[in-house]
Amino acid sequence: MILAMENIENTSILKKIKQSLFSHRSTILTSMKQSFSCFSYTPQASSSSDYSTQGSVNILENIYAFSYSELKVATNGFHSSNKIGEGGFGSVYKGRIGEGKLVAVKVLSAESKQGDKEFMSEIASLSIIRHHNLVKLHGACIDGPSRFLVYEYMENGNLAQTLLGGYKNRVKFSWKARREISLGIGEGLAYIHEEITPHIVHRDIKASNILLDEHFSPKISDFGLSKLFSHNITHISTRVAGTLGYLAPEYAISGHLTRKSDVYSFGVLLLEIVSGRTAVSFDLELGEHYLVEKAWEMYKANGLIQLVDPVLYENLIDEEEAMLFLKVGLLCVQEKCGLRPKLSNAIKMMRGEIEISNLEITQPGLLDDIKNVKINGTREIRNSSQSVTTISSPQFSPL
Repeated sequence: MILAMENIENTSILKKIKQSLFSHRSTILTSMKQSFSCFSYTPQASSSSDYSTQGSVNILENIYAFSYSELKVATNGFHSSNKIGEGGFGSVYKGRIGEGKLVAVKVLSAESKQGDKEFMSEIASLSIIRHHNLVKLHGACIDGPSRFLVYEYMENGNLAQTLLGGYKNRVKFSWKARREISLGIGEGLAYIHEEITPHIVHRDIKASNILLDEHFSPKISDFGLSKLFSHNITHISTRVAGTLGYLAPEYAISGHLTRKSDVYSFGVLLLEIVSGRTAVSFDLELGEHYLVEKAWEMYKANGLIQLVDPVLYENLIDEEEAMLFLKVGLLCVQEKCGLRPKLSNAIKMMRGEIEISNLEITQPGLLDDIKNVKINGTREIRNSSQSVTTISSPQFSPL
């Protein structure tokens, strides 16, 4: 098994991107009259397939440098009325550029120690990929200590706000809509896991990072925690970052990240989409409890059908297919990561192209307490409210 140790800059790809961005810093600040000033980084061609020398990929193709003044005008001075979201790394604002084109502007928090790393990772990932189920990055801006990312605007928010936002919202999502959303997310993940080189592991797949366009087609967003994998790397050893309820236990405990870590998160998301329940819920009597654990208990008791969102029965529903999706979700969250299907096979299972009736579903991996996370450095875990919890160890130099 090949192991790649993460360093401060991650890889030479990120170093080159960072050098390019900072070399254009003065251009960004002085070229206020240019609407779209394109980053001009051109990598050297390379025949090597090694992760650290991926020169053949045109890293910054179609990534533009916005000026701060453009973004300030676009968002009406980053006015609170245009604020559409907030996460662990900053806020997101709705804006208009050019002839009124809607965009989403992410403002990375200057206080966030991971701001620069998220900025570089997002550009490194989104500049080399194009897929209809991945959010499009239009450009970026550097203004002093401030960092901005500009994306296509998604009219229907994210799954956490909509599908998981209460009964009135759930009713709007028919089984057909949930089916297409589930398959779209899977196809987007299969693309970054299997169809491009270097492969990408997202590391924070969750409902709030699944955006919906005007047709309610899903687009995976927020690649700030993502990692690039060359074809010959099975896993990397890295700080633990993610969201409780979606975090693969073996990754949280060991710090060894693989594509199967994303598969686990996708399985949780499938359970959420079919059930209409959140990954982590709070009950006054039961306290905090986890959807994966609840689904497993129902499955063992032959009552998995009870997990299907009852509002679906108010419209047409393919109950057999809904059950199939729940079982695929459970296959994806199995404790032994080697038993989890890769994303392309999970999609085939959901489409009925791979029969799963003869597959044994084993117990899921569970991480129900942040105390179970191995403290071997700086660990960054987002809780259900999307804040960031950091656990540090004096024996380790934080990345």
